[in-house]
Amino acid sequence: MNQHRITRKAFALSCIAITTALGTAASAQIAALEIKRHDSKPADMTKPVQVFILLGQSNMVGLGKVKGGDGSLEFAVKEKKKYPYLVDDAGAWVERKDVRFVQYMSGKGPMRNEWMTVTGGNLGPEYGIGHPLGNAIDAPVMILKACIGNRSLGWDLLTPGSERYVMDGKVYPGYKEKPDSWPADPAKGKATEPPPWLDKNGKPIDWYAGKQWDDDIGDAKKALADLEKHYPGAKGAEVAGFFFWQGEKDAGNPAHAAKYEENLVRFIKTVRTEFNAPNAKFVLGTMGESVKGSGGNGGKILEAHFAVDGAAGKYPEFKGNVTTIYTNPMAQGGSGNAHYGGKAEVYMDVGEAMGKAMVELLKGGK
Repeated sequence: MNQHRITRKAFALSCIAITTALGTAASAQIAALEIKRHDSKPADMTKPVQVFILLGQSNMVGLGKVKGGDGSLEFAVKEKKKYPYLVDDAGAWVERKDVRFVQYMSGKGPMRNEWMTVTGGNLGPEYGIGHPLGNAIDAPVMILKACIGNRSLGWDLLTPGSERYVMDGKVYPGYKEKPDSWPADPAKGKATEPPPWLDKNGKPIDWYAGKQWDDDIGDAKKALADLEKHYPGAKGAEVAGFFFWQGEKDAGNPAHAAKYEENLVRFIKTVRTEFNAPNAKFVLGTMGESVKGSGGNGGKILEAHFAVDGAAGKYPEFKGNVTTIYTNPMAQGGSGNAHYGGKAEVYMDVGEAMGKAMVELLKGGK
């Protein structure tokens, strides 16, 4: 048993080492790509809209500050002269008429439905993602965000096809089951049916494994079903890629952390199936506080993030279509749970890295 554990750990570390070795040159190349200011050339509206769906939890939703002093996007652009492609010569925020930004959240929306420009009080990685994609793609582009904070892959975002399992004396639910865990039957080593899950008033709790998956996927499909509302003048749409930034909540649950890789692999495959997009590319970001070689639940999730990278070779079917971005060097010492102190540069830098990586995948570069 101990030998098995050592073998698994050694394999996981080797995946990280292989991914790092193979990805160093590619990562340097991606980072060096300059994001230029939009040339104002309109999208080729004869082509279908290329849709990129953003999924995850609170940091994908975005808690970077737009306005204010040091730490805000406004300060980074105007005082530090970073991200010059976001503004025109007069210093006003650029509005792109070839990239649409749409946002839904748990059935609410559209909360954002506009041409891409900096607005509102907070930002996520969408600006760093949207600009390199808009520059690289002649067709119209839609950045479609559908997520909410404080959600785990092992419970809220659990995908169809997930089955219940037993770990450390508890039973964890499969898709559409509840509660989130219940004691296993000591005599059988498992439970056949979960007990009633009631609130303090004795009423059934309206939640289940995969409820947030259903909500987020439902929101994205709703937006695509009413395409003219979300991209005026569109002549059809196709899902070209997915972005995923998540893991903090699973790190707080040992069972979820242990099953994270299995759940992540299923998530990638299932989301492609849901949108009939078998060739859609997938880019994910690690948790900024997670350092290569670290242990604990966070280390397990980091290992899972690296394991699915197509360059690692563990999942051959992901070669050339799944890329993992190691965000620790961009986190400025912050953590995902603390939302990186609201530092806009973290969200911009992670977004740029993810956006550039997607461009490379679309070009067949990794």
